Amino acid sequence: MGAVGHALALAGSMAWEILWALILGFTLSAVVQAVVRRSTIVRLLGDDRPRTLAIAAGLGAASSSCSYAAVALARSLFRKGASFTAAMAFEIGSTNLVVELGIILALLMGWQFTAAEFVGGPIMIVVLAVLFRLFLRENLLRQAREQADQALAGSMEGHAAMDMSVQKEGSFWQRLLSREAFTSISHVFVMEWAAILRDLVIGLLIAGAIAAWVPATFWQTLFLTGHPTMAKIWGPIVGPIIAVLSFVCSIGNVPLAAVLWNGGISFGGVVAFIFADLIILPIINIYRKYYGLKMALFITATFYAAMVVAGYLVELIFGATGLIPGERNAKVMQEGITWNYTTWLNLAFLILAAILLIRFVRTGGMAMLAMMGGPPEDGHHGHGGDDRRTGPGEIA
Repeated sequence: MGAVGHALALAGSMAWEILWALILGFTLSAVVQAVVRRSTIVRLLGDDRPRTLAIAAGLGAASSSCSYAAVALARSLFRKGASFTAAMAFEIGSTNLVVELGIILALLMGWQFTAAEFVGGPIMIVVLAVLFRLFLRENLLRQAREQADQALAGSMEGHAAMDMSVQKEGSFWQRLLSREAFTSISHVFVMEWAAILRDLVIGLLIAGAIAAWVPATFWQTLFLTGHPTMAKIWGPIVGPIIAVLSFVCSIGNVPLAAVLWNGGISFGGVVAFIFADLIILPIINIYRKYYGLKMALFITATFYAAMVVAGYLVELIFGATGLIPGERNAKVMQEGITWNYTTWLNLAFLILAAILLIRFVRTGGMAMLAMMGGPPEDGHHGHGGDDRRTGPGEIA
């Protein structure tokens, strides 16, 4: 019981450390999603030109941070006419380039890891686009589209189908400052929390257990810390494999990334590990449902290769510029809660979260919440301009 208590204490302290940052990140994401319409996204992603892929990554970064919802949304975009490559770039951006991920990385591990994530993400997209150009055959793409059009259920389908953006006309600021926008922001905020909460809790518990129970010598042996050159080669290869086996995706794998960094994995290995939230075993199975077995294996292989290459290039770039941290002191080994600036920030942002939650409940949000895991194309949403409950609207 003492060992279990130690692990839970570590998990709890990590959760308290990142709480305010998560609320801030999801609020910013909700603001962007409230003013960016789904129809606009589809219209901009019709090909695989570099400019289109950059737009796809940017729109993804302004979207959901839940891996399951991102994968479902990418399939929806593909079915509605988006290029498959652009849809995959959107998927990468919406899980690995979101602001909340960067904030949590900076808070737990240091700003260098946030910078590495935002450098490595575009590198991964470029590598993936090249691999698709070289190896993705038209016949396989056609089969994938036919499978996608069957609309088989994966996970978070209802969430992915909902367009929670403001539908009223007007300038950007008129729409953003409207009562409808307040409702939309509250709905996106709560839905995003509901989408990632399971993975976040699991990730914190796994990280706490590993930090408490696994001896440092195990990680030092696994990551070849006694052989610096081999460690840099091995890190990006083994990092995604650990992620695949951990079953944790999205922001939930950041606490485990902190444990791995303290354990001795290379800088590039951390980056590759975080990117691998898109090829964990449950998501590979969803790819199989969405696009067929052949395309699922193709996506897994090309994503893995792109993650490894991105890890190597980030290691080289940050090593050459002297930006790789010299000490391994990620925040995973501190037990307990103290009265400091983190506590004040948490209290302030919890008040903000409470305001958004109240708005969510008062404007029909609970009915939406029940549809989050619904079948494809079954996510409905409408906004009201006042505090009355809203009825279901139309699919994006």
